[in-house]
Formats: sequence, structure tokens, C-alpha cells
Amino acid sequence: MLHVTKSFLPDLKEYVKYLEKIWGTHHLTNDGPFVKELEYKLGEFLEVENFIFVSNGTIALQLAIKALGLSGNILTTPFSYCATTNVLIWEGCTPIFVDIDPVSLTVNSAQIKSTAQLNSISGILTTHVYGNCGDLEKQELLSEEMGIPLIYDGAHAFGVKYKGKSIFNYGTVSTCSFHATKVFHTIEGGAVMTNDHKLADKIRGIRSFGHKNDDYFDIGINGKNSEFHAAMGLVNFDHFSKIKKHREGASLLYDSLLKEPIIKYLYNTELDRNYSYYPIIFTSEEILLHVTEKLHVNQIYPRRYFYPSLNNLPTVSGNVCINSEDISRRILCLPLSADITEHDIIKISSIIMSSL
Repeated sequence: MLHVTKSFLPDLKEYVKYLEKIWGTHHLTNDGPFVKELEYKLGEFLEVENFIFVSNGTIALQLAIKALGLSGNILTTPFSYCATTNVLIWEGCTPIFVDIDPVSLTVNSAQIKSTAQLNSISGILTTHVYGNCGDLEKQELLSEEMGIPLIYDGAHAFGVKYKGKSIFNYGTVSTCSFHATKVFHTIEGGAVMTNDHKLADKIRGIRSFGHKNDDYFDIGINGKNSEFHAAMGLVNFDHFSKIKKHREGASLLYDSLLKEPIIKYLYNTELDRNYSYYPIIFTSEEILLHVTEKLHVNQIYPRRYFYPSLNNLPTVSGNVCINSEDISRRILCLPLSADITEHDIIKISSIIMSSL
């Protein structure tokens, strides 16, 4: 049985070494030594000045929204996981959807300004889809011109570089998810990253109930993470380069086996990818459903990341987003993991091509 992903697990002995140290210190949570070590190592690896480890990627977005004081209308993408929209609604904001570029599938920079002119906007929240990106310089410029913060949901973008620079150095704030399904994981976890030191201090404070010791300075929430999760992150980080290399090889093999009428997803040519997903696009939803059924018969379970287009969620009153609605009906992510085999990829590709 093959699913869209399979969580990487290191040799249990590697993890147990950390558990033994936790048992020795009795320090389980509240910024323990492993949390601090992980924050230092990942901050250095990702080339960000402030790396804040939190309990999950959704909380990361909530903390960013709260720390920036966003309210009212927020420009956002309709092509992402539902968490990107849910956090806005949860925090009392109204998502205003900007359609996506049909190639990058990230928010269409040209439409940001025109959509903002029709609405009173307090911020932008958009996504690095599958770790891909659009024109980040143009988006940053638009953010500066409009005088509003820019948040990047980089849930899929761990280790990605754009023009030789960490993708998390763009925007006012970037977030990442370290959920068990991600290319790098801490079982559950996430991060908030910013080069604004004052903003980072605020995020650290509201991550821990809004107080430091006995001094209360703000309304906060419990967004901390534990020593157990940090330990898994420290072990997995040592394997990341190997994981990335295997997934790259698997993706290249898919590339060689999948032919027209399959439409390959195009990544930004100035991107150093992390191979977090392998999406393909069909010419119609009917063909996607037909191929998916054939794969299911063979106990292969891809996933429709992302469906439906978020502007069509029952919880929002979204405007029409033609590109996002179209692509969301035709895109499918194929199985990809740190130990997927050549045999698996050949079988999957053969079933797909013979189904067309």
C-alpha cells in the first residue's frame, strides 16, 4: 500500500539517546535545552535571524497574525491547505482571495494591487505552493508600497532557496510546518521566522501565554513545543540531506516516465527545491478521477492537494478565482517519500500512462 507520503523515522536507537537525556533532566517542555538547540541549528541552516519553534504550522500563522495586529480584510491565496484560510477567520479577519498564476500556482502578483484597490486591506498572507514561489521581489515591493505586512505560509518550503537566498528571508514574517508528513518533521511542530527583532520578541512572548516569569505584558496563547518533539527534529535534521537527495532522484524518475498528456508542474528556475511533493496536472477532472480510481484498485493513494479551491469553502463568501478553481480540479500529488523505491515509481507511472 502506497500513500501520498510516508513519514520518515530514524533508527529508534538514535531517538532513544535523546529520550535518555530527557529522563535525566526531567525538563519536558517550556524552552528546554533541546528546543533551544533545535532553534539555533535550524535558524543557522535556514539563514534567518529569528527562528521560533512552535507547536504546529497553524499556530505559527496565528501568532504572526496576532503579533502584527492584523484585522479586517486580508489578501490571500485560494490555492493552499485550508489552514491558510482558517487561521484568518479564526483570528477574526476576512479573507479576500487573489487568483493564482496558472504556471507557478502561487498568488498572482499583478492582481495583488488591483484587488487591494477595491478593498481596505491590512495585510497579505500567501503560500509557497509545494515549496515553489512566484516573484518575491515584486510582492515585497507591493507590500512596502501599500504599507502592509506580508506573511508567507511556507509550510512546504523547508530548506528551499530562491536566488541563492533562503526563501524564509522574504516577507515580513515566514512560517513553516514540521508536521509528520513534511519533508522535515518534528512529529508535530512548526516555526515562525522574521528578521524583525522587535516583532520576534513579541511572538516569543505571546507564544507563552503573554508572560515572562511573573511579568504579564500581553494576551497570549500556548504555542510552545516539547523536548520530545525537538529531539525528533534534531535526529531528523541529521538525515535531511539524504532525504532530499532520495526524493530528488524519485522526482527525476517520475519526470522521465510520465509523458503527455500529463502536464508537469513547473518550478521557478531560480529555485533550489526541496522535493516536498510531486504534483501532476491532468487535462480534465474526469481524467483525474479515472486515473485515481485505477491507482486505488492497486492500493496506491495519491491526494488532491489542493481541493477544493479555498474561495469555494462553505465557511467563506469568496469571489470567483478562475485559475485556482480550474487547477484545483485537475491537480494530483503522487506518492513521494524518503524510501519510495524505483519499482514503486515505475508501477505508479505505468498505471497512470496506461489509464490515459
